[in-house]
Amino acid sequence: MLLDTIVAEPWADFGLIDCGHGRKYERYGPVRVVRPEPQAMWAPATTDWDPDATFVPGSDEEGGGRWIQHRPVPASWPLVRGNVRFNASLTPFRHLGFFPDMAPQWDWMQARANDAEILNLFGYTGVGTLLLSEAGGRLVHVDASKKSVEGGRANAALSGLAERPIRWIVDDAAKFTAREVRRGRRYDGILLDPPKFGRGPEGEMWRLEEHLAFLLADCRRLLDAESRFLVLTVYAVRMSALAIGELLGQLVADLGGKVEVGEMAVREESRALLLPTAIFARWSRD
Repeated sequence: MLLDTIVAEPWADFGLIDCGHGRKYERYGPVRVVRPEPQAMWAPATTDWDPDATFVPGSDEEGGGRWIQHRPVPASWPLVRGNVRFNASLTPFRHLGFFPDMAPQWDWMQARANDAEILNLFGYTGVGTLLLSEAGGRLVHVDASKKSVEGGRANAALSGLAERPIRWIVDDAAKFTAREVRRGRRYDGILLDPPKFGRGPEGEMWRLEEHLAFLLADCRRLLDAESRFLVLTVYAVRMSALAIGELLGQLVADLGGKVEVGEMAVREESRALLLPTAIFARWSRD
């Protein structure tokens, strides 16, 4: 199995300015931030970073910490990707309310989204959902966080997509998928971006290493001979792309098509360096 690298390039409202010594310096529209990045083990290109805010991690392995604002930062501010507008914010989880390294995955799925029934599990604030909807897809967006789903609806209104065929659902991803299997539902495409650890709206426990294989098996039952794609991204650094590639490959072997696996990365603006961010496995009919 060959490994591939999918690279997110800078765009008007996002860029990786510099990285090194365990941190990264990014721009999100007019706001510049510094966040921890353990994989940036090299030296940065410069030392004159001037962020508006810096995230200082705590001792909590599950993502504790706080933002320090060096200059006032709005509670939220709009960004644009293609024809979709969405809000960024300094979240308590160290990110900005979306994952910019997903951009090439969004583009890849958009090319397969027209007139497609698409399920987005762990959909968060809906940037991927809106981009696929704008490309002609009919979306089912599922996230366990009511606040995230409300953020997705707000982003849809901001983008002028509030009337698009999107079902916004607050639910546990694994439970919802199992019910869809029992209902005999099928989808043309599935996107899932599961966390390493999480809880459903009723306290359901999610642990990636324990539950991913079962969830993927149910996702496979929602695909058929006419389905187009499945995209899985994993941000848990202890898991191998080869492992999730083999898992997905076995599940979809009877569907034909091809499975791609590898790393996702963001290209640094100052010196074209690639910063790895996640691993992925994806299946497509073509």
